[in-house]
Amino acid sequence: MKDINVLVINCGSSSLKFQLINSKSEEVIAKGLCERIGIEGGKMTYSPAGGEKKETVTPMKNHTQAVGLVLDTLTDAEIGVVKSLDEIGAVGHRIVHGGEDFASSTIITQEVIKAIEKCNDLAPLHNPANLIGIRACMELMPKTPMAAVFDTAFHQTMPEEAYLYGIPYRYYEDYKIRRYGFHGTSHSYVSHRAAELLKREYEDLKIIVCHLGNGASISAIKNGRCVDTSMGLTPLEGLIMGTRSGDLDPAIIEFLCNKEGKSVNEILNVLNKESGVLGLSGGFSSDFRDLEKAYRAGDPAAIRTMKAFAYRVAKYVGAYTAAMNGVDVICFTAGIGENNPLTRTMVASHLGYLGIELDEEANAIRGEDVLISTPESRTKVFVIPTNEELAIARETVALI
Repeated sequence: MKDINVLVINCGSSSLKFQLINSKSEEVIAKGLCERIGIEGGKMTYSPAGGEKKETVTPMKNHTQAVGLVLDTLTDAEIGVVKSLDEIGAVGHRIVHGGEDFASSTIITQEVIKAIEKCNDLAPLHNPANLIGIRACMELMPKTPMAAVFDTAFHQTMPEEAYLYGIPYRYYEDYKIRRYGFHGTSHSYVSHRAAELLKREYEDLKIIVCHLGNGASISAIKNGRCVDTSMGLTPLEGLIMGTRSGDLDPAIIEFLCNKEGKSVNEILNVLNKESGVLGLSGGFSSDFRDLEKAYRAGDPAAIRTMKAFAYRVAKYVGAYTAAMNGVDVICFTAGIGENNPLTRTMVASHLGYLGIELDEEANAIRGEDVLISTPESRTKVFVIPTNEELAIARETVALI
């Protein structure tokens, strides 16, 4: 692989995560986070490889300033890791929604930017921020090639029976209302890594990836192609999540609007920010570390919440096993999937029909690649830490 340094940028509405990765060694040279962009109390956290973590409290009125601060820090004479911006060979940008226009990553041009803008209605909280990050980098690094890597692209191989909703077809034709799916970079990385660990051809496997974090989704990958995924038009559909409701009867929205005198937007705000495990636990917590501690202490709210979460995950695993007519390997990843053995055990307790047997000693391990099923288990089960930044860097290098 070409030996260049790739800057990976992930812009949120008021934040910017970054990593500088060497494409040949795949080592993280530096990483950091800019927080509270455009808000009082802006802060940047910066961690160079082999150096001390540094926090800088500084106002950042917009993403352009934040990108400038990142680049100044990376090239700083004392704490920087490169001598000049010429040592950064490419920039990879995470883009949440690419609609149907992008089935793969692409080099960023003005035409690509216009196509991303068309998807703003589909991801109003994310795409505009992603575009701000692109424009800021293009302004400050005009000669550096840049790539857009889309959360939705991996799922564009779904057949229409998987992505169409049971609504008038004209809504798909007119507005492209369909299932898109998200976390695609993570699902791609983890499923490919599973094939590597099994020493099997990716195209010969049926894989289910459970990306379980504050945002959670499941995907089915059959013979190297994603055939279904749990998130839909937006990231609200699918699993019960940290604060998102996941699947529900759509009539609930009208019912709550009428009962509480709220608008559709207000109820959607509840479904996105006050629901999920936070809502089910009565507002106790959306953090599984808190929930697990309360669960083990016998707290009824934590017990019902964790049981409901695990049950929904197991239902989707069952559905995707049916969709692929079998499954060879199930992978757990992301914050909960990688670090919560109890949740993995609870999910697996529903999957006896797949011949799954967990090795409880292996399952106690957190945050590293590990086979947690026994040698006798008919279906293999892995924990595989996701690495979306590395996946974005690989996609970027492949493009340039």
